[in-house]
Amino acid sequence: MDTTLKTSIENLAILERADRDLRNWCRAHNFAGHDPFDGLNSQLFQATPFRNSRTARLAWTQLFKRSPINFRKLARVPRERNAKGMALFALAALADYRREQTKEAEVEARERLDDLIAMSLKGFSGACWGYNFDWQSRSFFAPKGTPTVVPTAFATRALCEAAEVIDAAEYLPFARTICNFILNDLQRTEETSDEVCFSYSPVDQTRVFNASLLAGEVLATVGSLTGEVSLCDWALRAARYVIRRQRADGSWAYGAGGHQTWTDNFHTAFMLTSLSRIIAACEARDELEPSLVRGYDYWKERFFLSNGWPKYFPNRLYPADTHSSAAAILALVELRGRFPATLELAEQIASWTIENMQSPHGYFYYQRHRLYTNRIEYMRWSQAWMSYALARLIECHNRLR
Repeated sequence: MDTTLKTSIENLAILERADRDLRNWCRAHNFAGHDPFDGLNSQLFQATPFRNSRTARLAWTQLFKRSPINFRKLARVPRERNAKGMALFALAALADYRREQTKEAEVEARERLDDLIAMSLKGFSGACWGYNFDWQSRSFFAPKGTPTVVPTAFATRALCEAAEVIDAAEYLPFARTICNFILNDLQRTEETSDEVCFSYSPVDQTRVFNASLLAGEVLATVGSLTGEVSLCDWALRAARYVIRRQRADGSWAYGAGGHQTWTDNFHTAFMLTSLSRIIAACEARDELEPSLVRGYDYWKERFFLSNGWPKYFPNRLYPADTHSSAAAILALVELRGRFPATLELAEQIASWTIENMQSPHGYFYYQRHRLYTNRIEYMRWSQAWMSYALARLIECHNRLR
């Protein structure tokens, strides 16, 4: 047998085993679990007057996010399903269905999509999703049930993929309503005749680049399926806002605020993925491709070691983070054909992550630090993301066989 073919088959077997073990673990837990940011769901904390203090909420959230010891049972934080996590599980199931084309795979995808649709929030201009916990950031406070653009965008991605491969009549009209939420309920924190920045939620005025670009991806993807040129026009305005604030070295800050100047792996991966999708949906290669190339070159050069280790920040080796691994794999799969050897790097990252971050029980650890590994099994942050990443990588692997 050809050595390259043998290696490819062996790599696929490793990916499939890791994916199977992870899916079995997630199903056994009914896709419900804890989250790095769910500390404010603590019944103990909510019974104190500190629940009304911004400083206390922020400190309590960071304590739970950073601690390698899981205090959630003691603090009475329930295990719950998360809408963004469910969108990612739906996307993984859709990748399986495209690959397998079996009734069993279709049923699994439909079940996850039904779960996702049932979690949509009511009372807004269109379908939207939020997090299952109060969320205190440095910029604003979003009570549980506040719709935010990030879970909404991944829900849209799942619904649009379902419209393409399962049933357009069932899923596309619902996905189209999400554009009404984006255009009518989100704040436009900056807007000119040819660019726009969408807020993170209806209750804030932040200028977060990846979030606004995800809003653009929603509009571009739905617009390409419905033939509405106006939606692509909005998407291009959102993309222009982001590419015009790209740094000279090709990087992007997290946002436009003075406290949002950092650059990290997975938010950069989000922006590359969304830019790629907007380019494809709106046929905007000439305008947006140069920015995509600069961003990709910076990201690939600064965020990965030769063995596939994905760095969280460009100038630090630690922490190694499962979320960063998964987002990188997905961005590389998305960018295949645009840049050389993207799938080879994606496989390197997947192999490193499986070897160093996957528990013998099947789930993936949260983070690896210099002196310790945080083994908390976060459902959305780690498991849902890796499920989506492995499914997409396996799908591409099978296409190349």
